Amino acid sequence: MRRAFAGVWMLLTVTLAAAGEPLKNGPSTTGSTVPGDLDHSKLLIWRDADGKQHPVQNAEDWSRRRAAILAGMEQAMGPLPDRTQLPALDVKLEEEVAGPGFKRLKISLLAEGTDRVPALLYLPEPPSGARVAAVLALHPTGPLGKGIVAGLGKENRGYALELAERGYVVLAPDYPSFGDYPYDFKNDRYESGTMKGIFNHMRCVDLLAGRPEVDPERIGVIGHSLGGHNAMFVAAFDARIKAIVSSCGWTPFHEYYGGKIAGWTSDRYMPRLRDVYGLDPDRVPFDFYEVVAALAPRPFFSNSPLHDANFDVTGVRKAESAARSIYELLGAADRLQVRYPDCQHDFPPDTRQEAYRFLDDALGHKPAK
Repeated sequence: MRRAFAGVWMLLTVTLAAAGEPLKNGPSTTGSTVPGDLDHSKLLIWRDADGKQHPVQNAEDWSRRRAAILAGMEQAMGPLPDRTQLPALDVKLEEEVAGPGFKRLKISLLAEGTDRVPALLYLPEPPSGARVAAVLALHPTGPLGKGIVAGLGKENRGYALELAERGYVVLAPDYPSFGDYPYDFKNDRYESGTMKGIFNHMRCVDLLAGRPEVDPERIGVIGHSLGGHNAMFVAAFDARIKAIVSSCGWTPFHEYYGGKIAGWTSDRYMPRLRDVYGLDPDRVPFDFYEVVAALAPRPFFSNSPLHDANFDVTGVRKAESAARSIYELLGAADRLQVRYPDCQHDFPPDTRQEAYRFLDDALGHKPAK
């Protein structure tokens, strides 16, 4: 499954970056527009620079539509900063502890300027000499930050720890303002906390891709709630991420509390949805129909509970149906997997284990347990 669609993915990323590389200067929007009247659920239509509609009939057409999706995300989030002259990661080790089958390093890495991202790095032991798959584990909202996914928070949130026990190299960073990462959103260079998160998470992929234990062609991402949509966002912009798991992370804006999208507009997220688009879902220049489709043909697994009060399952079902048309167009229908467990805003054990097996398959990983 992991390499079956390499040719399609290379074609889709040619307008964005070299295959397998992160975007260097943000998405190319040549020949693409984000018109104000665009129905974001209509994925099989792309528009040229004159606004003329064309059907999406093949991967080349889809690459044009996809470029418009990323352009719309940047309109709402602010631009992805240039990545052509990044500083060294300057990883600093603060603590090392032994775990069952791995060691856990408490580190920080340099994102940009003087801004350092605290993180936990899990390394499987003993080293086998072979490169292994890696996962970027993004935490949900909570003051513990990365500690939540280390098993210190609510039940069913310890996926960084569980994946490390499974034999993955795992990197779990703090999102700005959580954990050990105090952050002043109002005085940074970003128009949204969301785009700062994307930039930081791409720096985390830089770290994973450069580790001697990691196969850089086998990197995935997983997250719950805040981490669930952040997993989708960074994967949309970073072609090095080859598999995505999102738990309780998304629904289209019209289904988010009945279209009341103020919850997306704090400094941690996207204040432009309020300040520029007037809290009107019809005016927001992207939607989750498109974010899911932008991940194609890469494997995407969504845990979307039936009773999630944050992310209404009705919208998830609509978006799954729409995005499936793109996965089918690209010959990757089986790579889009959505589960609807009978629970609330949670990542229950059975679904979580299924998500881990999904990552194993997508990343060619043989679990240690």
